[in-house]
Amino acid sequence: MSSVKKKQKVLMRRSENLYINPTSLVAPISPPLNPLTSNLPFDLDLQSSEKEDRKKQPLISSLAEAEAGKGHFFDHLFHFSTHLSRFIRFSDPSSPILPLSDFRDLYTRNSHPKGHHFVIHQHDHPVARLHYDLRLQINETSSVSWAIMYGLPGNVRSRRLNRNATETRVHSLWNHLIETASHCTGSILIYDTGEYSILPWERPTNEMDDSASSDPDVPSKDKQSTLAEPEKLQRRIRLQLHGTRLPPDYTISLRLPQFNDRTTQPKKPARKRRRKVPETATTSRDETPPCSDNEHHDTVMASDIVPDVHGRSDAQVSRFEREIREQEDEEVQRTNAYPGATNIINSVHQRTWYLSMDRHASGFVATVEERGKRTWTRRREGGILHGFEPFFVLGRDMERSVVTGRLSGEIMKDEGVEGYVGRKGWRAVVE
Repeated sequence: MSSVKKKQKVLMRRSENLYINPTSLVAPISPPLNPLTSNLPFDLDLQSSEKEDRKKQPLISSLAEAEAGKGHFFDHLFHFSTHLSRFIRFSDPSSPILPLSDFRDLYTRNSHPKGHHFVIHQHDHPVARLHYDLRLQINETSSVSWAIMYGLPGNVRSRRLNRNATETRVHSLWNHLIETASHCTGSILIYDTGEYSILPWERPTNEMDDSASSDPDVPSKDKQSTLAEPEKLQRRIRLQLHGTRLPPDYTISLRLPQFNDRTTQPKKPARKRRRKVPETATTSRDETPPCSDNEHHDTVMASDIVPDVHGRSDAQVSRFEREIREQEDEEVQRTNAYPGATNIINSVHQRTWYLSMDRHASGFVATVEERGKRTWTRRREGGILHGFEPFFVLGRDMERSVVTGRLSGEIMKDEGVEGYVGRKGWRAVVE
């Protein structure tokens, strides 16, 4: 048999055996699935030993199951990028695109202890509402996370330039690859991904950005250029995010106020007794109801909810399984890290940080107008115009994935999720 025919046979066999009855294969998809091409995230020239290893890998039955930490795979990059390759659709020419080959290369070259991978997930959750998760790699296997309600600021003249960023659980690094949906977790979309760099912290001057006010207990000579001290996350962080969607030199400041500088994890909230719902009551058509007991409290962030991946009720879960789940929950609460991740920097759950755009580092300069009012304009140096035009984070109905080009609703459809209605009340910041 010729080598060409052998390769074709390998392609057909792999396309048939990649998954076992995933919901995405029975969902109506438009446009049709992309045909298998040489751009697939695996090499036809793998050594025989590598091929045998991949044959032994557990197959993905649900990406939501993997996101919940229930899947254990030999090669996360292979599985997730293969899944995403089936749903690529870029119908909007103005939408930023990260080719799948670059997406894989980005993850691969940061798969080491000093990697600087980041991802921003748009997460439309039935309890925590729509928000944006910023995840920063801290070692070879883990990433620290913040939940930002309205996404990153993009208008240098905005009256609402600052954001609250809530520290959440430490995730496994392979969570950066996920784009999926389920009734329990809502939709998760890759809003942007890339690499980050840490800039030294500098006290603002009259010519620089003063949007991040300083604390009196931090000396002005503080020039930290690392994300964390030994076993401790820095209280002041300047990040330059080199992504696909975000403009060049885009820089933000994260500051943990002194009054919120806790070093111990919060205690588990008291379990509330569920109110008995009358038999005549019906579920509201406006919102998808929670599907887990963990989702009774609005302060629970979306990234911290790990539902039963089989969609079973408590009555259907055995006593042994329930005890195991409670032990796992206690361990996650104690370490603030999901299984597979390590909290080496003592990230503390639910601490609120202040996040702001660093306007000077992002390429802008302040000019003083009449009556002492300052305005920010793009800086020009040596004939080069720095800064960028304003951008706005517009939410689930407008923002597309930089990897697949899908909207939140299209991800729901591709994953076979029907009848989901997200919580209302989220409004884009355009002032």
